[in-house]
Amino acid sequence: MKKLKYTVTDPKGMHARPAGILAAAAKEYDSEITVSNGTDEVDMKKILPLMGLAVSKGDDLIVTLDGPDEDAAADAVAKALKENF
Repeated sequence: MKKLKYTVTDPKGMHARPAGILAAAAKEYDSEITVSNGTDEVDMKKILPLMGLAVSKGDDLIVTLDGPDEDAAADAVAKALKENF
């Protein structure tokens, strides 16, 4: 199991574009990938629950990855977060 922490830098917080990019990146991997805003945890592979996290700029996200390709998935998710969110 791997965990990543990311502080949101996008002034708009979580909205459709970054949620779609994150979900698409997560769907490429067999590992279970969840994201938490500290109070709620959702499946990163599903766009609507991601948008429902109500994440704002400055909030911390914790991404948990568990599965056979968690290392590769962690690299891809970290890249997607840094480039788009």
